[in-house]
Amino acid sequence: MYHAAVPPASTAPKLKLASGVGLVAANMIGTGVFVSAGFMAQSMGPGPILLTWAVGALMALCGAAAYGAVARLVPRSGGEYRYLSELLHPAAGYLAGWASLLVGFSAPVAAGALSAGAFAAEVVPGIEPRWFAAGAVVLLTLFHAFGFRTSFRTQNALILVKALILASFVGAGLLLGARAWPTWTPPQGGDAFPLEAFAFNQLFIAFAFSGWNAAVYASEEFEAPERTVPRAMAVGALLVSALYLVVNWVFVANLDPQLAFSAVTSGNVTLGHAVMSRLVGPGASAVWSGATVIVFLSSMSAMIFLGPRVYAAMARDGFLPRALAGKGDHPPPAAVLLQGALALAIVLLQRLQTTLAQVGAVLVLFAALTALGLVVARARGRTPRPSTVAVGAALVYVAASGWLFLRGLRWCETHPCSPGEIQERLVAIAVALAIGLAAWALSRRRAATA
Repeated sequence: MYHAAVPPASTAPKLKLASGVGLVAANMIGTGVFVSAGFMAQSMGPGPILLTWAVGALMALCGAAAYGAVARLVPRSGGEYRYLSELLHPAAGYLAGWASLLVGFSAPVAAGALSAGAFAAEVVPGIEPRWFAAGAVVLLTLFHAFGFRTSFRTQNALILVKALILASFVGAGLLLGARAWPTWTPPQGGDAFPLEAFAFNQLFIAFAFSGWNAAVYASEEFEAPERTVPRAMAVGALLVSALYLVVNWVFVANLDPQLAFSAVTSGNVTLGHAVMSRLVGPGASAVWSGATVIVFLSSMSAMIFLGPRVYAAMARDGFLPRALAGKGDHPPPAAVLLQGALALAIVLLQRLQTTLAQVGAVLVLFAALTALGLVVARARGRTPRPSTVAVGAALVYVAASGWLFLRGLRWCETHPCSPGEIQERLVAIAVALAIGLAAWALSRRRAATA
């Protein structure tokens, strides 16, 4: 069984539970929750929409429970890289680490930056979205590369602002909006339960809930990680789940399906814009565009904070250049700069964005494998022994993730994939995995002869 050397304890300040919950919330909360209901309302009524989000919350909580048990077994930084290396096989961990570097963190940082640029252009006409995105990546990368205190304060400030924005939206919705159960019906579909739409929309709901495992990437930087990290994931996932349900109640209680669909398909507008404009006034739309930029920047900041911890762990184990491991203080500056450079390249190169999107589905598989690793650990008698509840949650998460992966392969952006497109995706994933395995073999051989 693989066991990495434990690095010496750092004298840097440790993260506490509140910071862990903030990191989880910052990673989870994007604009997906402010867009999805507008599309869902075309074929689903208020009850099915809320039920869809409740199922998504259940899946996220099962994942958090499974990962929490894994974090107690392996209280180390590095996320799936560390967990799969310890619980299944080093090759699986190596592949997960490279997937994190490219499509787990760098690509989402770039996507968030491009979205922030698009909304910034709504607030200040004349802004070039791509250059705004590039500037945001550079500035946040530099903030997080300066040192732990600067990185920590930047992240906490953005989390606080995001929390205030969301609280303002929920407050306006509950105080000024409708309170009675909505009576509108979707333009498409009949009286029967919309099973196909319900299943299809779980793909987007799962994406909106992603990020509940954020704390595991920096486990060693928490006080008592074997206790704090599981609690941060559980509390963060629970709070965000409750928030998502309340936000979607505000939507279904106050939206008109046709107007909502027009709003979210008209350009850089979320359903939050439409609802705030209706409840507060037309001027609220511009304010909400600015708030949306901050929501994206907060999510970007959390990923820039966490991602380099994976690369630093790989560097300490000899799978990446030693310079990326840092010198015992947080964060590892070279790893932060590497991730920033990759995100910047993705922002500027359209073809690279398309390629990474094709192999992004492997992240679902690595998360499922991590949950499966908990089941394997219990079967092998590893201590502390995972509870029956945690193992049950892991099995539920594995089954749901496998279903989402297969369903996701069959859907291409706004239309079902053709057989040729599905084949292209499978080939891209197979090639990426083959290259990763070859690189792992070479890295292991080089480490053995060093």
